[in-house]
Amino acid sequence: MSLTLRPPRPPKSASYEVRGTYLGQTVERSTRTADRRLALKIKKQIEREIEAGTFAGGGTSFLEMAIAYMKAGGERKFLGPIINHAGEYAIRSKAIGSISHTDLAHLAGALYPKATAQTHNRQVYSPVIAVLHFGGVERKFKRPKGWRGKKAKSSLEPGQAFSLLDAAEAIDAEFGLLCYTCLYTGRRIGELLNDETRLCNLNLRRGTLYLRDTKNGEAVTVHLPPILIEKFKAMPPRPYRPGKIKGRSQDSAGVPFLERDPDQRLFRFHQGGYLRNLLAEAMRNAGLSFPRRERGFHLFCHTYATWMLPLVGDNYGLARTGRWKDPRSAEGYLHTKVSAEAQRADLLPTPATEIRGKSGGEKLSS
Repeated sequence: MSLTLRPPRPPKSASYEVRGTYLGQTVERSTRTADRRLALKIKKQIEREIEAGTFAGGGTSFLEMAIAYMKAGGERKFLGPIINHAGEYAIRSKAIGSISHTDLAHLAGALYPKATAQTHNRQVYSPVIAVLHFGGVERKFKRPKGWRGKKAKSSLEPGQAFSLLDAAEAIDAEFGLLCYTCLYTGRRIGELLNDETRLCNLNLRRGTLYLRDTKNGEAVTVHLPPILIEKFKAMPPRPYRPGKIKGRSQDSAGVPFLERDPDQRLFRFHQGGYLRNLLAEAMRNAGLSFPRRERGFHLFCHTYATWMLPLVGDNYGLARTGRWKDPRSAEGYLHTKVSAEAQRADLLPTPATEIRGKSGGEKLSS
């Protein structure tokens, strides 16, 4: 016998079902789709898995659970390529309880053969594991080797940071304010520039900035230190520039910065080459040079973490600032803190202490 497709039967079922027996394997499974072409692909995939001896039989398929996960509001950004992949290492028809680390490794290699471990983790491992956890599969999965990337991160010394901020303000006052905000809040540049970050979200009386849209999808209220509050209060109106100048909006030109329409975006800039060039110019003018991958706006985030770490104690303290959701995400900054044990190297013998010892001076105790 072969497998067949049973069409949707509203209101009992809105999806095609795969039914029948193939090579001795009985199948009765919803495809979770009303699209006949996609349902046929799922049927053929089940047949291939039965032929290869990899069909997991009963249980909810990954495709079924992924659809339920997305309907419940789960992140769908990277799930499309995973559920559409119909090659040798496809997992969409596999029962969620049968998916293994090997399946994820093969799938990541098939979808992104030249990508880094971080990309494999972000675009394959994390979305698949999220779906499996949603379906009640609590098994831990080994992440790809190197998925955390390099932990060493460049940061600015105070003198370097202040020189860079001065150079940024000299180029453009609002660009300088943006750099100050990046440094003293530690927030990502995309969070400060997205359309949801507006002037009405700024509360200088309370010293807060409300961010509706962050990388982890959760809104957060950001603390503004006094120096940042003063910078916002002292911000001059946007100058009027005749003609169209790339990257420089004419909106509210001449209007005091804090008296603009509350629904306007907080900063006029957009992410892109123009903004990156402004930062590169400011760094040149400040006499600073960093490796290519470490000289973007995230340098301010790393500096914030490095400066904050001695004040809050450890990575758990950093997480409690609200900048990081998970203490593990802040572990990479622990290397910037010198341990008390390492500082005891100050007590090691030196030529000077040896001379003092021979002349009757105080010797180091053993």
